[in-house]
Amino acid sequence: MVSITVTRRQNALALFQAYAEKSLASGTAPKGLEQAFAATLEISPSMWSQIKSSRPIGDKLARQIEQHCGKPSSWLDEEQASETVSQGEQQFLALALKAWRVTNSDGRKALRAQLREMAG
Repeated sequence: MVSITVTRRQNALALFQAYAEKSLASGTAPKGLEQAFAATLEISPSMWSQIKSSRPIGDKLARQIEQHCGKPSSWLDEEQASETVSQGEQQFLALALKAWRVTNSDGRKALRAQLREMAG
């Protein structure tokens, strides 16, 4: 089971990803997106940077983030299904598929075993 700290961080990062994609699609320059997102959440850019790396998101901050992002209370606390696959994820999946297709049965078993080990 994933801890609430990890779940909240993953969900906050997903909220930022959605914010960034929407902003970029509307023509906003990429520079300053993180600062703008932090301002939307009413936190400092420094705090957002800390949240992205390791700072736990407490209950009060979690409710604040949910409110400013239009999410229901406790949304940040629950594992969310990924709505979209990011460009980086698409590139990884394409590479994994290529590796899968070019190897033999033993290679596929090794790939599967390595991924299972990494995923815990």
